[in-house]
Amino acid sequence: MARPVPLQSRRPPRRRPAGDVLAGLGAVALLLVLLIGVPVALLIALGPPIPHSLPALSLLTHQLDLLTVLRILSVIVWLAWLQLVVCVIAEVRAAVRNAGMPARVPLAGAMQPAVHRLVTATLLLFSAATALSPALAHQVPPGAPRAAASAPAARPGPVSAGGAAPAAGVSLAASPQASRGTSRPGQAGTGASAGRQRAPVPAHRIRRTEKIYVVQPPEGRYHESLWEIAQNHLGDGRRYREIFELNAGRPQPDGSKLTIASLIRPGWLLRMPRDAYGPGIRVVTLHEHAALPGTSARAGHDDDQGRAGAAGSPTAHAGGGQASSGPASRGTAEGAQAPAGPAGAQPGAVSGRGPVSTAPGAAPSVPGAPARSVPGAAVPAARGTAGPAAAPVYPYELAAAALLAAGVLSALGRRRREQLWHRAFGRRLAVPVRPAPAAAAEVALRLGASEPSARLLDTGLRYLSQALARQGRALPTVFAAHVSGQNLDLWVAQADRDAPAPWVAVGDGQVWRLSLGVVPGLDPDQVAEASPPYPGLVSIGTDTTGRVLVDLESAQGLIAITGESSGVQAVLAAMAVELATNRWSGPIGITLVGFGADLTTLAPDRVNAVGTLAEALSALAARAQLVAESPHPQSWASHYLISAVPPSAAEREQLLALARARRAAATGYVVAGDVPGATWTWEVTGQGRLRAGLLGLDVQAQLLPPEQHAAVVDLFGVAEQFEGVALAAPLPDAAPPEHLAPGSASQVGITLLGQVGVDAPGMIEPERLGLATELVVFLATHPEGVHPNVLAAAIWPRGVTQEVRDSTLARVRDWLGTDEIGRPYLATDASGRLRLGSQVRVDWRVFCALVARAGGGGQDEEAALEQALSLVSGPFMDGREPGRYAWLAGDGLEYEVTARVADAAHLLSRLRLAAGDPQGAMDAARSGLRLAFDDELLWRDLLTAAHATGQEHLLRAVVDEVCARTALDEVLPRMAPETEALIDELLPSWRSSVA
Repeated sequence: MARPVPLQSRRPPRRRPAGDVLAGLGAVALLLVLLIGVPVALLIALGPPIPHSLPALSLLTHQLDLLTVLRILSVIVWLAWLQLVVCVIAEVRAAVRNAGMPARVPLAGAMQPAVHRLVTATLLLFSAATALSPALAHQVPPGAPRAAASAPAARPGPVSAGGAAPAAGVSLAASPQASRGTSRPGQAGTGASAGRQRAPVPAHRIRRTEKIYVVQPPEGRYHESLWEIAQNHLGDGRRYREIFELNAGRPQPDGSKLTIASLIRPGWLLRMPRDAYGPGIRVVTLHEHAALPGTSARAGHDDDQGRAGAAGSPTAHAGGGQASSGPASRGTAEGAQAPAGPAGAQPGAVSGRGPVSTAPGAAPSVPGAPARSVPGAAVPAARGTAGPAAAPVYPYELAAAALLAAGVLSALGRRRREQLWHRAFGRRLAVPVRPAPAAAAEVALRLGASEPSARLLDTGLRYLSQALARQGRALPTVFAAHVSGQNLDLWVAQADRDAPAPWVAVGDGQVWRLSLGVVPGLDPDQVAEASPPYPGLVSIGTDTTGRVLVDLESAQGLIAITGESSGVQAVLAAMAVELATNRWSGPIGITLVGFGADLTTLAPDRVNAVGTLAEALSALAARAQLVAESPHPQSWASHYLISAVPPSAAEREQLLALARARRAAATGYVVAGDVPGATWTWEVTGQGRLRAGLLGLDVQAQLLPPEQHAAVVDLFGVAEQFEGVALAAPLPDAAPPEHLAPGSASQVGITLLGQVGVDAPGMIEPERLGLATELVVFLATHPEGVHPNVLAAAIWPRGVTQEVRDSTLARVRDWLGTDEIGRPYLATDASGRLRLGSQVRVDWRVFCALVARAGGGGQDEEAALEQALSLVSGPFMDGREPGRYAWLAGDGLEYEVTARVADAAHLLSRLRLAAGDPQGAMDAARSGLRLAFDDELLWRDLLTAAHATGQEHLLRAVVDEVCARTALDEVLPRMAPETEALIDELLPSWRSSVA
């Protein structure tokens, strides 16, 4: 395999570049021209703007000459010049008085920002310190995030791959991409000499987290300001004063201090308010004696997804989550709050910002996991409760494991589809609800999952396999992969510049890259039959720009993982779960040792759990013998051993012999403990990092602590409950009587049974609409009212400050407005609960009230059901933004809605069929399928009604529709046995026609 690329040597600090000096001189010249040159030119050419005498009235009746027209137009120029002067005075006055950004000059428009930049460039030119901070002296590839702060070395050593020298005790660890832009693992740096451990942090020290922002170097004539940083990362430029107050007088890496709010310099490390978000925001963990900047800090992550994450694109999470782009970095998720406080803190423990509340009996977090607490927020209670609940430890590790989460949710979706096969009338699917840990785990999985990344990895690798097979070429040895928000990179051991399209070779050919831009043109169906080329790829952690995976087979031997047992166990458990559930590995086998039998429930067809390593070695030796004797050994599926139990001396020798044997059937071996003779030895540090020295990798490890491991298993255990949960009778007063009238409307209306939306009379900024809609929908689905802390924990599951929560509620309250007598549609009752006014129309509650009316029977039953189903226009809460509404996972509402809609459609279909109206029965079934598309009860109703028409061609068309739906189903492309049996009964010849 390729040898690691040596780290670059230290570079001396760069002085201020000549371009910056020229830009400052240009700003001075431009200001002089505008302030002095323009009025002088006007005076010389046209004279003063104020005439010496009043103009004659004849000007109004006679044709004007050219000079008169120019003098009239010069008045406009003079007014613009006066406004320019006012803007300059305001900017200089703010700088001299240390007032920061001044209030906006009326009618200045885009002029004031332009003047601000000119004045800032001028002041920077004449400031005493003009050297760039060494921390950002090196160049970073376009589109790559800046490196995160890391602890300085205790003694001089190599610096990060970017080549920058550490500044004032804070070094910036660049990712492997920083120096070459090709994602090579050998260039990873940690701010200390490679392979050397940091001194362990004493357990008694209190740690706290801070958000920081590194001021960026100027681009052309553009210099960053506190106003623009506040606008981009706090949502309001007027909050620049908060940033100034946090940093005023603090030493910066270049030795200077922030004293004038309008003068900040590139490379400065600014402490940010806790609700800062967006690209460039970093979370660092500080010890109790540390300060920012100038002391050591361990890098956290770029919190550039605001509140959740990712979906639709790779997300960033606590603990080194990958940088994101696209929806994950949107500014709409305002008020993101990274948790503060020591990991696993007990109640009453003091962290950087206040006490941390932990659920009684909560398991401690894995050592090195990011610190966390939810200030002012509690985990949402189960539906029907309104008060704050005890806050269990949020499952950050699950939320940070984007590919693992996508695989688990995909496997869970298949299991729940099987539950739907067995759903009976009047029952819904059994799912965990709050406060069960499994419910919190599913919330984290939904927030963290990156299905697009998993699909990119699967489809891209299969395209590669197919393209090379057509060319008659062998697959290159890929020892690692990197998934970012822009590319999928494969690190190949032997450089090869001939990558098949749409892949491209980067640099010297040691990296093969697939850009996200070409992914929409890839058709997964075209490569569905292609063999997965690298089934042993599994995530090991994240760097500053994405997720790092390693191919277990490329070791061609044993991989040993050392470190504290809890951290090693968490790393191995994450590997096991991802391998068991991912989409790119194909039909593999996994033997697990030391995990118990529970992980087999995730993927019984892949996973075999045994109690001892001796038992596993016996079975693996027998398999190796069969492979060796097979005439087609390449047809054997890959198999992997993951052992959380360190081997004994005898087992070690047998294990090494098996791992080194070159068989045609691929294998991989990963075990806990230090094993002499292992091909690769990886270390899991107490700070939660994984270091693979020979590969040049130092990443934030992907972890699955025991309590989260158990919660994931519980999710699948509940999914085995096929009998479901009985639905309570719907309440007839779920909506006021006036909302039940056909065609009724309200000033504020909320749509859930189709495209999710809120119709309100007020105005709201487009970038805030997504968050505001989610907040209103949460209140609409909890008509009994919710405590503000419960609401905050649902909408901002990673935490939020009270100020951000209250300001968001105020905006939403203004958006919804008041009713005809002045009562706000969003109000707080006497108990402190937030609730929507009774006149807010929610289609789901209207549906429930109409179904309750139909439950009384009589001649109005059919009419009430028909009116209720007329409210259904599509899937439940269709079109909701990725990364939002994760609270639905612990609520059970989406399964209740699906079941009630399906039951109403089933009942109406039966009523019409009994009345001799099979076509009406088909219409009723289809109205339910608009929302409950996967409910087998409705498909069987549709088949039965089609058969009742006596028209075979109509029945055959429905059978074809059922078959097509099954074939196109990505979750579970199999027909429910009961549905298949019904088709056999109604149309015995269907199999021959399908074939």
